[in-house]
Amino acid sequence: MPENETLTVVIGASGGIGAALAAELSRSSPLRRVVGLSRRPAPPMKHLLPLLLRDGRSVFATLSAKVGSIGDNRLGGWYAYRASKAALNQLVRTASIELRRRCPEAVCVALHPGTVDTPLSAPFGKAGLEVRPAAEAARLLVGVLETLQPAQSGGFFDYRGQALPW
Repeated sequence: MPENETLTVVIGASGGIGAALAAELSRSSPLRRVVGLSRRPAPPMKHLLPLLLRDGRSVFATLSAKVGSIGDNRLGGWYAYRASKAALNQLVRTASIELRRRCPEAVCVALHPGTVDTPLSAPFGKAGLEVRPAAEAARLLVGVLETLQPAQSGGFFDYRGQALPW
């Protein structure tokens, strides 16, 4: 990336950003520049957050999962997955506090895309639960990102824009 260039949007996704989300953002969104993260969010956060616009709206979002919500855990199980998503949510919350000092108009959030059609979610679809295609999940998340305000930075939101408990 050229020196002195800034980022408008950074989206972290453990499986990679995915073509559907990248295409949706570049095609229909005022969110101009997208950087996809993968696998380990903490090191990229450290290096990419300082590149967000200092003046004006910018967004850092990472895909999390509702199972990472401690307040919403009613079923138990999935220990390692829950713990990893809860840790990711803590990173987002911490980063939002630090980012607010430097970029007061920035939004830094964790997003729950719902159950997306992937190999991980295959059993849920077979059980009759709602599973959405990746392109639909991307469209819904883009809509959420376009409406979030700086006062909501540090939050955890689902694909409808509803706040989720940590």
